[in-house]
Amino acid sequence: MPLIYKIDILQSLKDKGLSSYKLRQEKILSESTLQKLRKRQAVSWENLETLCMLLECQPSDLIEYVKEETVSKRAD
Repeated sequence: MPLIYKIDILQSLKDKGLSSYKLRQEKILSESTLQKLRKRQAVSWENLETLCMLLECQPSDLIEYVKEETVSKRAD
């Protein structure tokens, strides 16, 4: 996956006083979104926007593009 998280999103939310329990109870983020964040998987643009609002940051503070190295095998 060429887009990766630069920070631990859940830890950053916790540092802001937002536990997983609170995020679910107040319906800020769904359980499936929290699971994706735990597994460092991609989330929707809408969720990314919510994360930026909660963490008071820009998307580039959360994610970065990392070029995948392609290994080309030559057939001799």
